[in-house]
Amino acid sequence: METKSKNIFSEFVGYASLNVAGMLGLSCYILADTFFVSAGMGTNGLTALNLAIPVYSFIHGSGLMAGMGGGTRYSILKSRGDGRGADRAFTCSLYIAAALAAVFVLLGLFCSGWISMLLGADEDVFDMANTYLKVIMLFSPAFLMNNVLLCFVRNDGAPQLSMAAMITGSLSNVVLDWVFIFPCGMGIFGAAFATGIAPVISMAVLCRHFAGKKNGFRPMRCVPGMRLCGGIVSNGIPSLITEVSSGVVIIIFNAVILRIQGNVGVAAYGVIANLSLVVIAVYTGIAQGVQPLMSREHGSGCGDRVRSLLRYSVSASMIFSAVVYAVIFFGADGIVKIFNSEGSGLMQRIGAAGLKLYFTACPFAGLNIIIAAYFTSAEKPLPAHIISALRGFAVIIPMTFLLSAAAGLNGVWCAFPATEFAVAVFSAACIIKKSPAV
Repeated sequence: METKSKNIFSEFVGYASLNVAGMLGLSCYILADTFFVSAGMGTNGLTALNLAIPVYSFIHGSGLMAGMGGGTRYSILKSRGDGRGADRAFTCSLYIAAALAAVFVLLGLFCSGWISMLLGADEDVFDMANTYLKVIMLFSPAFLMNNVLLCFVRNDGAPQLSMAAMITGSLSNVVLDWVFIFPCGMGIFGAAFATGIAPVISMAVLCRHFAGKKNGFRPMRCVPGMRLCGGIVSNGIPSLITEVSSGVVIIIFNAVILRIQGNVGVAAYGVIANLSLVVIAVYTGIAQGVQPLMSREHGSGCGDRVRSLLRYSVSASMIFSAVVYAVIFFGADGIVKIFNSEGSGLMQRIGAAGLKLYFTACPFAGLNIIIAAYFTSAEKPLPAHIISALRGFAVIIPMTFLLSAAAGLNGVWCAFPATEFAVAVFSAACIIKKSPAV
């Protein structure tokens, strides 16, 4: 039993660390845009980018829904020896991703201007926001298919290749951002174009898996069954809501901050929001990294090992949260200066104060994301759905309006940690009720 415990811990460290590294690279898609756009286009460029980012969250979350939902089903079926069923799960995930991509492409072609106005773009930033949105949505097939392949390759026992693909795509985005914005002078279009090319490069790296003998999944000719597709979507909804919640939070915060502090306030929030995406990416990386192991052990009937993986994941997230908040608390001014290319004193003050309040949410957000992934991996989607919906919509929206009315901009910053804390109480209660031995 002790040897098995050591083995599962070693597997956890391997899978989680590789996936965290990959997700950190993946989150640099937007962080690189933030840095180069702020350097090349100033406050208005940063405001336009922050107004457009929620749409990227919706696209990325849709890809994770198809990938994580299908990957969970694939891993369980594989552990039970059902190879044909596993291939059907992969094929249905591709169908789901293709259908969603078609919707985003049509929106990009015909509705990007309307969406830009809906998100709050005024005449100063409308053209830049509209351009970024249109390009990102036209590249949505690449984003969605890349997320599906990343999840399946990881569930097929190749987390190293999945990590390599994510990091290669992200590094290419950083390099192309600089090339397109500065030497080529392509402005906001260059930033969006570089971001769109990155998943194409990532998929080129993932193609190696299909050429290898260890590849355990392939597309097959089949009619997508509603039951299987529904199960994939159900298992993937927590991942979708986790990503979409970031977009929803940004939309709500942008609207409230525009009213309180105008475009400069939104630009300051852009720094906070993009750093938050990176931090959330680490928690998501831990959750996605441990998911194949949890699904495998659940499929094999090893409940004790599933609960051990949960404990390891929560411990890792708590340690990371402590480190992150220490860095932010002592380095808030320096962090904001990196993105404050115009040297705005107002943006500096707003951003530094906001960072210290906003990121008190770290330990609670990590706990919620990991517990939702645990329930999904154990084929208990309802608690995962409730946790994700509470933190993504049901609590954060009223909390934002309530606290902003009570405390202004500081209330806005406190809405996120207050929400995550309230949901963490519910998450902990679900775990105690469902798994009292944890």
